[in-house]
Amino acid sequence: MNDVNPQSVFTGLLAAFVGFASSFAVVLQGLRSVGATDAQATSGLMIAAISMGLCSIILSLKTKMPVGVAWSTPGAALLASSASFSGGFETTVGAFLICGFLLVLAGVWKPLGRAVEAIPSPLANALLAGVLLTLCLAPFKAIAFNPWFGLPIVIAWIIGGWLNRTLAVPFSLLAFIAVVIIGVEFPEDWKTTLSDSLTPSVLWVTPAFSIESMFSIALPLFIVTMASQNIPGIAVLKANQFETPASPLIATTGLFSILGAFFGSHAVNLSAIVAAMMASEEGGEDRNKRYISAVFFGIGSIILGVFTGVTVAFVSLAPVVLIEAVAGLALVAAFSGSAVAAFKYEETRPAAAVTFLAAASGMTLFGVSGAFWGLLVGSGMLYLKK
Repeated sequence: MNDVNPQSVFTGLLAAFVGFASSFAVVLQGLRSVGATDAQATSGLMIAAISMGLCSIILSLKTKMPVGVAWSTPGAALLASSASFSGGFETTVGAFLICGFLLVLAGVWKPLGRAVEAIPSPLANALLAGVLLTLCLAPFKAIAFNPWFGLPIVIAWIIGGWLNRTLAVPFSLLAFIAVVIIGVEFPEDWKTTLSDSLTPSVLWVTPAFSIESMFSIALPLFIVTMASQNIPGIAVLKANQFETPASPLIATTGLFSILGAFFGSHAVNLSAIVAAMMASEEGGEDRNKRYISAVFFGIGSIILGVFTGVTVAFVSLAPVVLIEAVAGLALVAAFSGSAVAAFKYEETRPAAAVTFLAAASGMTLFGVSGAFWGLLVGSGMLYLKK
């Protein structure tokens, strides 16, 4: 309790809101695409949020580091492009279980942990800068989307930072809330919708297994989650000088993925973006106390998960670009710091540039994000120079 401080608490809760609000629609659509009913999809979303919250709290308290765990957004996008199988959603859940077991196996496999821990610092920072770039552009995209919506958020951030650096993001969040209340048209039945959504619904799904779902869902979901989420997540911690063994973290997310699968959750993993918010200066001036931000991120995620119906109903009122704008402003400092560190040394600059550009491009190849491919190519370039 002595480590709790207002800045870490605020950043953690903001990260929980941003993480949920910016991608819950992808998760819902992904689960529905592979055969879940609306009730099963809502249950899966709820359990995924609770799982990532509990996992974040446990890992952060154990390591005293800001370890952020999130649902697999690339995995949900993969599901959204898939189709249901003859065995129904039960067969899909069986694939989720296999994916969870593979994540545990990857975590306990020592060579993988050593490979992740060996990522050079310039490349880790370049990957982080590339991942953050798109989100840091969101405030300006929000202005282009609607100046009356975007400008107040950016101006509030500037004024808050001018008064005190720690007030910049809180001011932008207050401006976001004001814009939504004043500028967004609420549907006539929104109060009824909110009240009807108060009761959470958790549904057990008995898994079934098939060769088709294993190769069509389990293996691709595992690869995408590892390459696009877990490895960049470790790289973000490394870029912020938080050194921790990768294997236990990945194995723990795999265990929570297994438990959540029985209720329709697809997978949880280490996060890059929310971790960047909490591991940087936004997570607190004292880096040794930034783990508190991840603890409150977990608490916020659990609350959002328990009240999934209400959260979805409220967040759906705001344009996604405005939510991303607040997150982007919160990550400006993290982006600038990682970019400087990535290009600091001339001998590693070309490899860092390739990693940065691939991560920032938004490309996917064989279902795996550019962050992984950029890291792979950049590492190869550094190896050839030896």
